[in-house]
Amino acid sequence: MSGLSKTRIQYHRQCPRRLWLQAYRPQLAKVDPAMQRRFDAGNQVGEIARAFHPDGVLIDAPSGAQQLAETKRILSGAPRPIFEATFEAEGLLVRADLLLPDADGYRMVEVKSSTTVEPHHLEDVAIQYWVAHQSGVPITSVNVACIDTTFVYQGDGNYAGLLKHVDVSVTARKLESQVPGWIHAAWQTLAGDEPIIEVGKQCRSPHRCPFLDACTAESPRPKTLYPVEILPYVGKLADELRSEGIEDVRDIPPGRLELYKHERIRRVSISGQAELDPEATESMRRLGYPRHFIDFETLNPAVPIWRGTRPYQVVPFQWSCHTEEKDGSIAHHEFLASGADDPRRAFAESLAAALSRTGPVFVYNAGTERTHMQSLAALFPDLAPVLEEAVEWIVDLLPMTRQCYYHPDMKGSYSIKDVLPTIAPDLGYDNLEVGGGEQAMQVFAELMKPDLPDARRTSLRESLLSYCKRDTLAMVKLTHFFAGGPDRK
Repeated sequence: MSGLSKTRIQYHRQCPRRLWLQAYRPQLAKVDPAMQRRFDAGNQVGEIARAFHPDGVLIDAPSGAQQLAETKRILSGAPRPIFEATFEAEGLLVRADLLLPDADGYRMVEVKSSTTVEPHHLEDVAIQYWVAHQSGVPITSVNVACIDTTFVYQGDGNYAGLLKHVDVSVTARKLESQVPGWIHAAWQTLAGDEPIIEVGKQCRSPHRCPFLDACTAESPRPKTLYPVEILPYVGKLADELRSEGIEDVRDIPPGRLELYKHERIRRVSISGQAELDPEATESMRRLGYPRHFIDFETLNPAVPIWRGTRPYQVVPFQWSCHTEEKDGSIAHHEFLASGADDPRRAFAESLAAALSRTGPVFVYNAGTERTHMQSLAALFPDLAPVLEEAVEWIVDLLPMTRQCYYHPDMKGSYSIKDVLPTIAPDLGYDNLEVGGGEQAMQVFAELMKPDLPDARRTSLRESLLSYCKRDTLAMVKLTHFFAGGPDRK
């Protein structure tokens, strides 16, 4: 185990058990795609922040002792911007993103890929502020540099204006006195046995803990097949049920649940038999042909890639469409952007061609597809007639599924990835290289690298195409299931 760092103090602030596990059982950590994207975004924004100060110097020595020595050496010379300036006090090592010369000392800047200053950011800078003071460095002010969502990228790598600096000096000074207590508490945790802390809200705030799965598996709470947490939007109800000694949905007494969707889950979990309301069959049989089934994949980079886009603007890069005719025949069409060029025009043109024939347009959770078709219609007026008409024909399968269908294996989830195995067990997602939207974003970001080997590029493209195709095929299967007819292939 190494010593304390600013990051480890923050782990302890979130949950003492997280710090202990990071120190002594790091192999249990599981970094999901969303976490990795956040890390990558932070590193990218940090590099951009440094580029605004070309006369700066980066402290990149291999060891903490060398980093401390290098920082001290630079500070003893003529004032200049320092990146990753390193300080230590009471066994706590911190590295400041930016240390910028000021009239009477240095302005300390913490760079974040978020769009606002969040409470844990303030604790972050307070820790750095205290350690820098203990090291005798004159800090005149403390800033958090976060992303300005009004910034519009004009291309050519010019990111001037991407970051806005927020002065948090007052708050940092107020919190500074608490830092020694935080350090002491962290050392105490590390000196003891693994803390036994039950899974709770702290596991997902301010970010999902990478040890959540491990802590859940090792929880002393009785293992149940259908824990009360599976009830959608259960909120405080889960705590109330546990206070009544109820851990499993099947043990909830009749009449205890107020919401119909909760009662259905209770009832189906007890019976073990799926329920499909006749309403779904009637609704499905009323719809005409051709039937289009579409799904989009999107990217929302913290740092804009394409000219005219903003930070975190959602840009579609892939679609899949299955089209079913009245005679049962099914055709599949797809699009996946190639290279780093803005994908929107090619995306919109190819989609308009696929949807040029009038008919119901099935989606699963209509928000994404409807929003993007509307924005593309506004961006490309020549394609607007087809895209706008397609929007009018949208049929959202998610609310229909929530209202009309539930299988015990769904465990409270209405994600298409949990619904599909209950109606078509041979068409799950476990055998796919890409298994979710976050992972799809990661893969596409890698695809945009110009120096990617051809074999790797081909493999990644095939993985993305297979994943998106599975989503639209799942909707085809779902409509067949709802209609109650034979499963046509």
